[in-house]
Amino acid sequence: MAARGWDVVAMPANRHCHSGDPENSKNENDALKKYENWGAVKIQRVYRPDFKQSSNKGRVLNMLFMLLGWTLRALLLPRQKNEVVVIGTDPVLGVLAAIPWRILRPSSRIIHWCHDLYPEAPIADRMLRQNSLLVRTLRWWLRRAYRRCDAIADLGPCMRELLAQYGSQAEQVTLTPWSLFEPDHPVDPDPTTRKKLFGDARLTLLYSGNLGRAHQFESFVQLARQLRNDSVHFVFAGRGSRVEELKQLTEADDHNISFAGFASESELSQRLSACDIHLVSLRPEWTGTVVPSKFFGALATGRSVLFAGSPDSAIASWIQQYQVGWILTPDNIPEVANLLRSLAQSSDQSLALRQRCFDVYKEHFSKQVQMGKWEQVVE
Repeated sequence: MAARGWDVVAMPANRHCHSGDPENSKNENDALKKYENWGAVKIQRVYRPDFKQSSNKGRVLNMLFMLLGWTLRALLLPRQKNEVVVIGTDPVLGVLAAIPWRILRPSSRIIHWCHDLYPEAPIADRMLRQNSLLVRTLRWWLRRAYRRCDAIADLGPCMRELLAQYGSQAEQVTLTPWSLFEPDHPVDPDPTTRKKLFGDARLTLLYSGNLGRAHQFESFVQLARQLRNDSVHFVFAGRGSRVEELKQLTEADDHNISFAGFASESELSQRLSACDIHLVSLRPEWTGTVVPSKFFGALATGRSVLFAGSPDSAIASWIQQYQVGWILTPDNIPEVANLLRSLAQSSDQSLALRQRCFDVYKEHFSKQVQMGKWEQVVE
């Protein structure tokens, strides 16, 4: 937005995301500068203490300090003509900042970009009960926050459906995240990286990124077992609360399943382009609460997607609409296995699919496309 002529001020926390957690290095737990410039963007950080993000109590206290800091900024910052405030969902319930901003700066345009839906996500995780007093109280406040927004940007139709329950009359728009790595053409695999991850397999499937409570992997393991003797290899590369659970599920005979660590940003492009197909998953009960960003990173490199999740999710609908992959359910594992066997034997089919995925990303999900939508919403 700064490159497009807007005067941009960012107001994040003065600490890293997981600051306060004992496993982090000293530098990650240190406070950041209060004022800083990043290119043409002015950064004015909001104070929060060094509470642990890994604990529920710490996350709640950090959220309250962030909301207080944003409220003070709404009160004290000089008013600007054509002012727009964009509020995300980090910290959780960050959209509550729309209430003081609407009261204190009634002429501002308020846009909420919803990446994670609360309290729906902890309800899906069975941390909260659907009709508990806490959930009813949170939804009472959230209805008032959403109704003070001029526009609400969701990540897909499944998320928009859940947001509709709050009755906001705000402008609705879908604005997806884009890939950190956007090449100019479908990327060929780096031979060294591919060999290191997959050996000599003809068809390779990669799960890259976080494997947390919202994700599933059981269907992938069952699929891999059907393809043990077909030169098809699965790699799970990343981190998250369910990685150890997945490792315990694998058996000695699962020779076509292996693991790799989390890739740094400098290694990301080679990692994402090393495979033929990306694995993306979401537990059905989490549908609409989050939309996995792995999907966009896969298409950007020209890779198709095998999605384990609800057919009602946005990822599933895009896969069907644009023909960029397959939807895996417990009932169709043998059928998908046969499709992958056929793909492993056809290099021409693989190359054509790679080009289609890349073209779909450029036309519908790229940063340039999404920034064009952003300008329309802001203006």
